[in-house]
Amino acid sequence: MDDRPSKSAGAFRTIGELSTELGVPQHMLRYWETRFPQLRPLQRAGNRRYYRPEDVALAAQIHRLISQEGYTIKGVQKLLATSKRPAPLETSTVSPASPNTGTTEIIERLRTLRTRLAKAIAEDDIAARL
Repeated sequence: MDDRPSKSAGAFRTIGELSTELGVPQHMLRYWETRFPQLRPLQRAGNRRYYRPEDVALAAQIHRLISQEGYTIKGVQKLLATSKRPAPLETSTVSPASPNTGTTEIIERLRTLRTRLAKAIAEDDIAARL
């Protein structure tokens, strides 16, 4: 039994933690990443995956739709493409950094913005094909 305290709802999860939480094998989570452009965890050195709270919620939704509601992968793709429209970019997301902002924080903000833009483009491409 693991005696460590559970993580807060806003904490990032590793692929192992998310796998255990959902009861899904790790290889299934990696497969879902190839099929659902919306599911893009942060990847650090050595390709270690870190799932943000929104990634955890999306993975849980995908799992529920497939395992409990009987959707196919293609059905879930269509459902997510039609129901999930990207939120407009907020000006605070791209606001200029103050002189005290660290380089690491700026890089992280740029990566987050790049990820959001890639998701929006991918969702538009999927919607255009339907």
